[in-house]
Amino acid sequence: MRYGLIAGNGRFPVLALERARALGHDVTVIAIQEEASLEVEKLAARCHWISLGALSKLIDICKREEITEVVMCGQVKHAKIFSSIRPDWRLVKLLASLPSKNTDGLIRGVIQILEGEGIQVRESTFLLTPLLAPAGVLTRRKPDADEETHIRYGRRVADALAGFDVGQSVAICDRACVALEAMEGTDSMLRRAASLVNGRPITLVKVARGREHMLFDVPVIGRDTIPVMQETGATALAIEAGKTLMLDKDELLDAANRAGITIVGLT
Repeated sequence: MRYGLIAGNGRFPVLALERARALGHDVTVIAIQEEASLEVEKLAARCHWISLGALSKLIDICKREEITEVVMCGQVKHAKIFSSIRPDWRLVKLLASLPSKNTDGLIRGVIQILEGEGIQVRESTFLLTPLLAPAGVLTRRKPDADEETHIRYGRRVADALAGFDVGQSVAICDRACVALEAMEGTDSMLRRAASLVNGRPITLVKVARGREHMLFDVPVIGRDTIPVMQETGATALAIEAGKTLMLDKDELLDAANRAGITIVGLT
């Protein structure tokens, strides 16, 4: 099978490429130079590097490589839209047409343009379905009574937040929401929360956005999640079962168990 993989940052695109290679797929990587790891070059049949703003170049590469299907893997920081990156004429036109520059609106617009050029976008998890979080308590330690309360409350807040397409995570402490995730990302949100709670334990709740598909912006946790939780005093993590990727799952759960952190898959 031949398709294109648009690579953002993190382990997600690397693991997807490893899986594709194991299955014998012919994958052309289109790597975002502001985000992707050099490791993707070693795993791809072919690799092209483009700037985040180069939508026309992305389309040209797909047509030149005869790619009619692409998958988006890895994060692209939304805040980069407001950085010094220069969008090409096609992306400028798209940005001008959007009622708001949120993640959903922007990427949906890109997908519409790609589909108009005969390029279909596949679900980003189709290679890594076994890494989607199962339901239930995933670590040795179960949530205590306070953490259970925080998880239930945080789920309601996070679901509401997801409906506005702002962020995916909330930090709960002492039965109050102390921080909401926006463009800064989960790690920065946790550090901000820690600065407000004077050493009290935090519960982190991360949910998928309120949509049926998983074409992009899938919640991800990995081995780097636990050190940040330890640093910020977060003792519990709740994620959506079947909609959250657990990268390097064995290492992640081992680190959580050693740190005494509980992880729960919500249904």
